[in-house]
Amino acid sequence: MQHSNPTHPAGAIDPDLLPPEILFLCRHLATAGGDAWLVGGCVRDLMLHINPKDYDLEVYGLTEAALSDALQQLGRCEMVGKQFGVHKLWFRQMEIDVALPRTESKSGSGHRGFVVHTDPHLTPEIATLRRDFTINAMMYDPLQHRLLDLHGGQSDLDEGILRHVSPAFAEDPLRPLRAMQFAARFRFHLAPETAAMCRTLVAEADTLPASRIWIEWQKWSHARSPSCGLIALHDSGWLACYPELQALQQCPQDPRWHPEGDVWVHTLQVVDQAAEMAKKHHLSRPDREHLLFAALCHDLGKPETTVQQPDGRIGSPGHSKAGVPLTRRLLQRMHAPGAIGKIVVPLVQEHITHLFGDPTARAVRRLAWRLQPAHIELWEMLVEADASGRAPAPPSRPALPWLQLAQSMQQHRQAAARIVDGDMLMQLGIEPGPVLGEMLAKAYQAQLNGEFNDAQGARLWCIAHIGS
Repeated sequence: MQHSNPTHPAGAIDPDLLPPEILFLCRHLATAGGDAWLVGGCVRDLMLHINPKDYDLEVYGLTEAALSDALQQLGRCEMVGKQFGVHKLWFRQMEIDVALPRTESKSGSGHRGFVVHTDPHLTPEIATLRRDFTINAMMYDPLQHRLLDLHGGQSDLDEGILRHVSPAFAEDPLRPLRAMQFAARFRFHLAPETAAMCRTLVAEADTLPASRIWIEWQKWSHARSPSCGLIALHDSGWLACYPELQALQQCPQDPRWHPEGDVWVHTLQVVDQAAEMAKKHHLSRPDREHLLFAALCHDLGKPETTVQQPDGRIGSPGHSKAGVPLTRRLLQRMHAPGAIGKIVVPLVQEHITHLFGDPTARAVRRLAWRLQPAHIELWEMLVEADASGRAPAPPSRPALPWLQLAQSMQQHRQAAARIVDGDMLMQLGIEPGPVLGEMLAKAYQAQLNGEFNDAQGARLWCIAHIGS
């Protein structure tokens, strides 16, 4: 393989991180006459001393038929991306994507409007031009332990910069959202020229497939520094695609309680705190997503409710309730699954409940009920993230007494189970129908209020209230 830029030893890559399957596969392809290079995100991750989740190989010097024959000698192999010439090889417990070098030319609008041409004799200089960022355009030869860095990716990786490879970046309007989640995952920032190019793509945002939009936001929620992603979203001009978030900028807060600045700055700090808590508490992937999106949305109601009093004080009465429809709208723009909203919305609506009184058994029962299908354990983390998203940090977890009482009542992960059910009411003579449904609802509210706490008390309550 000939190229104008010389390769150099990949000193930043630890070859011991490479699975033996990758080395075996590269040797096998070399025997067949191919020149196999690791490409894309796996090279970036290896440079960062991160174990890649996926490995992508680009093979030079073999025809499509020769590559397919060589791969099938090792295990099951299927063409999973016919448009892109991508083979998936299942080999020794690994799934490896193997492809020929290719070019992509714009054939229409949107993220999918491309025509792909594979060419085993393409030069790396041409093949890498289709990559989005320089940090994803490096190539690594596992057999010779060489790095091919044609676009300054190693330098940008060292400096924490997301820089586009070529003007072809502008052909894919998904890339600004990819920039957002990369910035969040690696604590990077956009190069000014890349931010400017992203701004030219805002008009194509509506052409993106819903599923791809959500995938990028989902990756954002699992990043270590989600605030960096939001800053990149602002710098790229794509914050305008999310007016509920854009409205947080320049929305004032009372400096006595929020010395950090406006609601946008506060939200940046809260999402980072939420990410830290998700890591500290080893949250499951779904719970982490719920917490991060609740943190992102918790103050969406402030721009609509913020008022300044004659004495200069600033308040946002009712902002938690006002944020409910805005949260739903923002999650819809992100194309989040409906199940996400069902949990995030009650967390947003209840995020300041602890400020209105001390916890009691009745208050905990009713909070657990209102939070469904979310729960008090997740709510308490959101409250702590909110309180920690300003200076100084709170001396203790503000809603911890609520959580501790809920734990003692076994209602920290779910609301109280209903004691009164349809069978009990029918035994007392109530026929199936609207009256029975109304009685069930009244009985559960009475249970939450503490009017009974066992089956005997429930039965006596029902007898006393039948017909009332």
